[in-house]
Amino acid sequence: MSGLKIEIRGTVQGVGFRPWVYRVAHELGVTGRVHNHARGVTVEAFAADAALAALVATLRAPPLPARVRELVAEPLAGEPAEDFSIVHSAEGGPRALSIPPDLATCADCEREIRDPANRRFGYAFTNCTACGPRFTIATGVPYDRPATTMAPFAMCPLCRREYEDPRDRRFHAQPNACPVCGPKLALVAPDGTALAGEPIAGAALRLARGEIVAIKGLGGFHLACDATDEDTVARLRARKHRDEKPFAVMVADLATAHALATISEPEAALLASPERPIVLVARREPSPLARGVAPDTDLVGLMLPYTPLHHLLLAACDRPLVMTSANPSDEPICADNGEALARLAAIADAFVVHDRAIATRCDDSVARVIAGRPTLLRRSRGYVPRAIALAHAVGTPVLAVGAQLKNTFCIATGDCAYLGPHVGDLENLAALEFFEAAVARMENILSVRPELVAHDLHPAYPSTRYALGRGIRAIGVQHHHAHVASAMAEHGLTGPVIGVAYDGTGWGPDGTAWGGEILVADFARYERFATFRPIALAGGDAAIRQPWRIALALVDDAFGATASLPHLPVFDGRPTGVARAMIHRAIHAPLARGVGRYFDGVAAIALARGTTTYEGQLAVAWNLAAAPGDHAPYPSAIERGEIDLRPLVRAVVADVLAGVAPAAISARFHATLVAATIERVRAAVAARGPLPVVLTGGAFANPLLAEGIARGLPELRVYTHGEVPPGDGGIALGQALVADAVARG
Repeated sequence: MSGLKIEIRGTVQGVGFRPWVYRVAHELGVTGRVHNHARGVTVEAFAADAALAALVATLRAPPLPARVRELVAEPLAGEPAEDFSIVHSAEGGPRALSIPPDLATCADCEREIRDPANRRFGYAFTNCTACGPRFTIATGVPYDRPATTMAPFAMCPLCRREYEDPRDRRFHAQPNACPVCGPKLALVAPDGTALAGEPIAGAALRLARGEIVAIKGLGGFHLACDATDEDTVARLRARKHRDEKPFAVMVADLATAHALATISEPEAALLASPERPIVLVARREPSPLARGVAPDTDLVGLMLPYTPLHHLLLAACDRPLVMTSANPSDEPICADNGEALARLAAIADAFVVHDRAIATRCDDSVARVIAGRPTLLRRSRGYVPRAIALAHAVGTPVLAVGAQLKNTFCIATGDCAYLGPHVGDLENLAALEFFEAAVARMENILSVRPELVAHDLHPAYPSTRYALGRGIRAIGVQHHHAHVASAMAEHGLTGPVIGVAYDGTGWGPDGTAWGGEILVADFARYERFATFRPIALAGGDAAIRQPWRIALALVDDAFGATASLPHLPVFDGRPTGVARAMIHRAIHAPLARGVGRYFDGVAAIALARGTTTYEGQLAVAWNLAAAPGDHAPYPSAIERGEIDLRPLVRAVVADVLAGVAPAAISARFHATLVAATIERVRAAVAARGPLPVVLTGGAFANPLLAEGIARGLPELRVYTHGEVPPGDGGIALGQALVADAVARG
């Protein structure tokens, strides 16, 4: 008989991994033990060589949601055990986070809450080792009940028996509970007073009569209302101060989702995945959904229930529900009962609360199928804190603080990188406080003290000021270099690569705002191979909110400063003379090269839309406006390495004045960007060799752009994002690896 010590790292805690190992060992006749520890799971196994080989092979491919990232087996001396056992978790040693993300309710638990004969019938906190809260209740590692917010709930005898039986699917399910011993719901008024009746039934009744209800979920509160009631949706918009940005909608099942939207097989699989993100899909028309759910787009964000509470509420309501983050606009999601009552009293008519604390607030993730694969646009609940495996270990622990918009942070230690939960835009004190608290919590869970901090080059970002105040070595990372590095890291590329980094804005070392960059880069350095001709932003950031100013700059540049403005509807009633003077005199009119700004300006011209109410609004509308099929590109030019779209602007203006449909103009605009990018990438290949190509930056949330460029370069290896967002929500990963490479010299 031989012995093996098997060290396993990955998502192997809180997912039923140890009882699965126990069952496999018994089936194979293996004796020994398995236990959790701070870095993962250790198996000490004794058996004949063939049985041990079979054990190792089986352990490499566990059932989902467990994931094995690394398995190392080495000979083990000692006396064989009489049986195989599961032992208590071990403390100490360096930590590698193996707490899994929060997982959607599994089919077994869903059946139990619907079965009147089951003791968990109708219980909103039902879970097992295959589902339920994980990261949002964890206060430390190893992931055991005392290190979660379930610690105050002592298990009843029946739950304790399940928890201690290795053959039970609730063996060591840390949130295990039942109506006798677990958390409880309450329905309360905005002033905190209890409302009579069963909470879910009471909430459903209020939703059906047009009220707005705040509901405490896994990572924070949602604001819910009837998604088919136009007046109620309008009332929620008014109270939340959210003019046009789309609301997410939760539906009971895939059949309902198919009735509301055109859903492909990959989109259906993404909707039903254990991560349960919000998935952006094409809305069907006519639709029972209120137009106010997504007033200016044909995309709708759908998600399926991911907690028993959601399943029970959707069944009781029997209608789609708006489920939007519970916060006044631009503030972090509410997570604490008292905080929610204080901040949401003017928005919600009633509150569904419970007595299980949320340790880490975590917004819903958002995804879209792009280039045939699921692409995360916001990486949070369901995915955080799943580690991103690095091709090479970092030299020292690194904290990267991300960008100003769509902020997430990243901690890289060893050969793992951990993106934190979505923070949002760091434009107010509440968001910055959430950011700082989330960083501190992740450092505590990982037991890591970063020795290096990476930040954006923009000196005025709050994240930059935070990084410089940490008192450790700080390294500034150019925004688009970080984007390229994030895509390299996701795909295990070490470089060099040709990085196509297209977005709205990023601080450029030449004094212009970059955002249309083709770089040749590795982690340590980058060379700018091509860019876009800059656009003057009359009024600075005001031009982003009022894209008629960008349209004016494009037309002015294309036709000449002394030419008369063509009569375009987008300029009607606008102070074009003042803005033109700002551009000509270079007064508060910084230059920007962002592809996102071209989207804004050309869309404003063709759609006659001079203002926006949220970031990216016109870019999404312009993408959706495009007619299907192949279309000839507009003319463009290359001047001193810059992609010059002045010929395109002149052609677009002529088409608008001639009454050409916006759908045709949008399709040709996209074809032009695709063709110009392909030409510049091929020029880079001619100069630097057939390097891999990565497509990164927020513009690659646009399927037409991503798919068109990837399809047009069949001779090259072209990589798009998947589990790491292409936009600023993924930039911290790239910052961390660039800073590590720079620090190593």
